[in-house]
Amino acid sequence: MNRSLTLDDWMIAGIAVVAGLITAFLSRMLLRWLGKHALRTNWSGDDLIVAALRTLVPAAAVAGGIASAAAVLPLTSSVGHTVNRTLTVLLILVSTIAAARFIAGLVRSLAQSRSGVAGSATIFVNITRVVVLAMGFLVMLQTLGISIAPLLTALGVGGLAVALALQDTLANLFAGVHILASKTIQPGDYIRLSSGEEGYVVDINWRNTTVRQLSNNLVIIPNAQLAGTNMTNFNRPEQQMTLLVQVGVGYDSDLDHVERVTTEIVAEVMTEITGAVPDHEPAVRFHTFGDSRISFTVILGVGEFSDQYRIKHEFIKRLHKRYREEGIRIPAPTRSVALHPAGAALPESALIEAVMPQQAGIPQQREGSISVQQPPTASRG
Repeated sequence: MNRSLTLDDWMIAGIAVVAGLITAFLSRMLLRWLGKHALRTNWSGDDLIVAALRTLVPAAAVAGGIASAAAVLPLTSSVGHTVNRTLTVLLILVSTIAAARFIAGLVRSLAQSRSGVAGSATIFVNITRVVVLAMGFLVMLQTLGISIAPLLTALGVGGLAVALALQDTLANLFAGVHILASKTIQPGDYIRLSSGEEGYVVDINWRNTTVRQLSNNLVIIPNAQLAGTNMTNFNRPEQQMTLLVQVGVGYDSDLDHVERVTTEIVAEVMTEITGAVPDHEPAVRFHTFGDSRISFTVILGVGEFSDQYRIKHEFIKRLHKRYREEGIRIPAPTRSVALHPAGAALPESALIEAVMPQQAGIPQQREGSISVQQPPTASRG
């Protein structure tokens, strides 16, 4: 200190600090106003820029006011150097945090705007944030006069020990990156694992993948397990899918009539039910002469996996009603078993009786039901 502090010095320093505070307050109010207008635009980049500036500009204004006050005051070189270094470190810290938020938000926005990138996968966002914060931390150490070369050497040696201790965690991390890079699954896809778990992919983070079942429960699956198992993705290569419904009619039915009626119901369901594919071409394919019916497959178009239950429900209801109106039977299989007295010779025709379609007027029996015919017992004389 070359001279003693005077009242004028304190006043000028106080004015500089107050000016910095006022500038910080006004800039924050201005950026808040700009943020409200940025929300009305379709581009999300302006929101990220304003959010980053709301963190950086007020802090820079306060730091500038303090630095101006320190320059006015007759401080010694060592004290002035310490103050300037401290303010520089604080500005680097604030800038690093603002840059981490901006770049992470930019990565998230870019991912959500592209169908080929994981829209809500936080693994890329987290990796980006960690990298930016680590770089800012190294710059802070260099500003403080701490050599980062030994630190990098120690981190390299210690990284090997950490990698050995965190094998499972690193395996999940790289498995998650591999899953996203290979575009095997993306958030929003409906998947089914060979182990039975299925649902919509909610998020893929650095350690696990979150899957939401149709019952609204969450299933947490480690990335390494997800990458190493057999999996069906119902959204790849396209979201639309076909639904196969098995139907059977009696042998006395007119198959041309059955096909025509079934096709009309398919076209009706595809047009009126939400989630169906209106331009789907109705398809009915007969394929099997069964024991009591002629079986065929009806092919329906479904917009996405979860729509199949509603579409199948409506199709079966409408098809059953229309079959009853048209007189088309859907027979239930029946089997007759004849019991004979012990020791009596059984004719060959009685060993296995052919399964016949159920006749009109006979109550329908459940699938696999058995009717037993008991011969009359001879009366004793």
